[in-house]
Amino acid sequence: MKHWEVVIGIETHVQLSTASKIFSGSSTAFGSAPNLQANAVDIALPGVLPVLNRAAVECAIRFGLAVGGEVAARSVFARKNYFYPDLPKGYQISQYELPVVCGGSLPIQCGENEKLISLTRAHLEEDAGKSLHEGLGPTAQGRSGIDLNRAGTPLLEIVSEPDMRSAAEAVAYARALHALVRWIGICDGNMQEGSFRCDANVSVRPAGEVRLGTRREIKNLNSFRFLQQAIDYEVQWQIATIEDGGSIEQSTVLFDPASGETRAMRSKEDAHDYRYFPDPDLLPLIVDRQWVEQVRAELPELPAARRARLIADCGLSAYDAGVLTASLDLANYYEATLATAGKENAKICANWVMVDLAARLNREDREIGQSPVSATQLGGLIARIADGTISTSMARKVFDELCNSGHTSSADEIIARQGLQQISDDSALTALIDDLLAANPGMVAEFRSGKEKAFNALVGQVMKATRGQANPQRVSELLRRRLG
Repeated sequence: MKHWEVVIGIETHVQLSTASKIFSGSSTAFGSAPNLQANAVDIALPGVLPVLNRAAVECAIRFGLAVGGEVAARSVFARKNYFYPDLPKGYQISQYELPVVCGGSLPIQCGENEKLISLTRAHLEEDAGKSLHEGLGPTAQGRSGIDLNRAGTPLLEIVSEPDMRSAAEAVAYARALHALVRWIGICDGNMQEGSFRCDANVSVRPAGEVRLGTRREIKNLNSFRFLQQAIDYEVQWQIATIEDGGSIEQSTVLFDPASGETRAMRSKEDAHDYRYFPDPDLLPLIVDRQWVEQVRAELPELPAARRARLIADCGLSAYDAGVLTASLDLANYYEATLATAGKENAKICANWVMVDLAARLNREDREIGQSPVSATQLGGLIARIADGTISTSMARKVFDELCNSGHTSSADEIIARQGLQQISDDSALTALIDDLLAANPGMVAEFRSGKEKAFNALVGQVMKATRGQANPQRVSELLRRRLG
């Protein structure tokens, strides 16, 4: 049986977080009624001229610096000509031969392995409108509508090299890219609203073959789950087709989540089919080094650097550091918690953020920025666990109170108000243990006959008598000493 190698490259359309469109002053806000946010420039009515949005260019520079790419001193906008109902101009303004960013790379983590995915380019362009095929009312049965609100929305199209060899690697790349563009503040990452969309170019070739196979492009994948399913199906389909004696034709395909299958939409165009030429209404884009360095100075610490620092300075595992740097907000929350709890408590802080807080946020469908407990509150709680003021079980009760307090109470206030301080005083615990042993001679006899369960039962009795406030570790130590 022949072994096959999968080859995947991804083109990602990232909607840039600007208030207005790339060549006009129209709003980019999501959710407006159809065709209320498309002006004369967006649809290229006679006599209008596009004006480039400086904020969109700055987003492109931020990305280029973040991936170690080359920000072009001079780039050019071109007209990409094609005819489609949601493109009233008959062309899309994009960049072709001279993009604003060339090269760069993005590290991904796939299982235990890290891999560097090379990037070909990132270029600025405008989005097209949207065809509507349903929800148009009873009088529009069998018809389609066009919403031009998205027309002219600024996009950064990021093109990877065909470096991925599995659907898992493709998803890891898409997740890493999604996290990065949110981290540097150039995209909100909302996939349901179309802010982050992937096209996967998929081909297969016999293992050991150098030449690339014929690719098929799966368009407009707006969830990581669909990306995984679409690639898995496409790979199996291509292998089965070739092994049955067929051949792969270059084409654009769509993924149907309902059936889990891809289906051909049209034959795949090549660059010459679009008849690119420089847009005569737009001058070349000139980016001077001073602007680039200004943007560089404003960039936050990047995810890879933050992960490395958390591992080196806080002793976290690579896994913990990866989870805690999934977003800039999460990383900042963790470090703010650490600032209150103390760096010596880095691991317990990580556990509380990744487990207890994450479970609460998931249950309430909240982002970290909407956390019901502040980083200062959580850090204060962890400090009381670390110094033995409260036990872990009591801490969870305090945590619930903090979450319900609306950021108005501290852990210390709740502990004092409810009398939750852990009992660690040896004399008080010894007196309780002596009373307990005198009242339970049967359990004592069972333990001395070798039944360890009796010891655990005695510890439980002490914890029950103190309503869970006794220090369980100290109780165990004192109890074993008393039992000889």
